Amino acid sequence: MTGDFNIIGRQGAARRASFETAHGVIETPVFMNVATAAAIRGGASTDDLLEVGCQVALCNTYHLNVRPGSALIKRLGGLHGFMNWRRPILTDSGGFQVFSLAKRRRITEEGVRFTSYIDGSSIFMGPEESMLVQSELGSDIAMAFDECVANPSPHAYVKASAERTTRWLDRCINEHERLNTLPDTINPSQLLFGINQGGVFEDIRVAHMKQITSMGLPGYAIGGLSVGESAEDMYRIIEAVEPFMPQDKPRYLMGVGTPVNILNGIYRGIDFFDCVFPLKGAQHGNVYTFSGRMRLLAERFKYDERPIEEGCTCPACRSYSRAYIRHLLKADERLGMRLCVLHNLHFYNDMMTRVRKAIEEGSFEAFFGEYAVKLDTVAE
Repeated sequence: MTGDFNIIGRQGAARRASFETAHGVIETPVFMNVATAAAIRGGASTDDLLEVGCQVALCNTYHLNVRPGSALIKRLGGLHGFMNWRRPILTDSGGFQVFSLAKRRRITEEGVRFTSYIDGSSIFMGPEESMLVQSELGSDIAMAFDECVANPSPHAYVKASAERTTRWLDRCINEHERLNTLPDTINPSQLLFGINQGGVFEDIRVAHMKQITSMGLPGYAIGGLSVGESAEDMYRIIEAVEPFMPQDKPRYLMGVGTPVNILNGIYRGIDFFDCVFPLKGAQHGNVYTFSGRMRLLAERFKYDERPIEEGCTCPACRSYSRAYIRHLLKADERLGMRLCVLHNLHFYNDMMTRVRKAIEEGSFEAFFGEYAVKLDTVAE
C-alpha cells in the first residue's frame, strides 16, 4: 500500500527499511539524486541514472514553476512522463528558496513573494500554490511549504518562523487532500511530508517536531540544516529531535550532504538524504572514492593510467583513466564533468547499497567506524 514503511533491520538508531510509493518501492537508507530542473547537471540522462543505481530523483517546485511552468509539465504527463523517469520522484516545496533567494523575497503570513531571477517579474507562492504546483508535477512525495531560516538567526525570529511554518503545514494538508481527490489529478496517491524547523535551537526544534508529528503525515523531514551551522550543531539537532520522530515513518534530512555527513545521519536514525555536492564537486574534478576524496585536476594525476577508483563499475571507471579525465577537465571539455558526475552519483548510490547490506547483516557499527573517518580524507 502506498505510504507503507516497513523496517527490515536495525542496528542502534540506524534503520534498514522499504517505503512504498506510486512509482515503486524505495529501499532505505537512500540518497536522492538532485534533478533541480528535471535534469541532472553535467549531461546525465535518466538512462544514466538507472545505470548508476539511482532510486529517487529530486526536483524543485520553485524552479520548475518559473520555467517551464507546472501547467505545461502536467499537460505533458507530469514529471515522470516529461523527463522519462518511471521511478519515484520527490519535489521540494520551494521553501529552500525562501532562504537561498533572501534578497529577492518578502515573507508574509499568506506566503512569500519572489522576484523572478529570469525576468524580474513578481511570483507569489504560499502553501496552496506550492501544493498545486507539486500536484501538477505529479511527484510521488510532495514537501510541505516552509521557511528555511539562515543559521544563526535570533531565537525570537526562529520561534515565530517555526510557528508560521506549522500554520502553513495545516494549510498544505487541507489543500493536498483536496487536490488528491480531483478527477484530473495526475498522481492521486501523492504523499505529503512535513518539515521540522527551528534553526540550531533544541527547544524550538523539539516543540515543532511534536506539533507536526501530531498531524499524522506519512513522513517527516528535518529542514534548515547545512545552511551555515557546524557539522557538530547539525548532529546535535538530529539527536535532539530523533526521539520525537515516529519510529514507523521515514525520516528525511534535507540538503545533506557529504558522504561523512550522510553516514553520521544514518547512524543517528535518518533514512532519506539529498545533496548537490556530488554534482557541484564534479564541475571542478572533485570525486569521491572509498579511500577518500580526490581532486583530479591535481598535477600528480597527469600521467595516472588508473581509473578513478579500482574496482568501481561506473561508466567513467570502466573506460577511462584519471589522466584522460584530468585532460578533459583542463581542456574544459564537457565530457570531463559528465564522467565525474556519473562516478560521484554511482559512488553515493553504491555507498547506500553497502550501508543497507551492513545494517541487515549487523555490521553497520564497524562500517561506520571505518568509513566515517576514511571518507573525509584525501585519497592517494
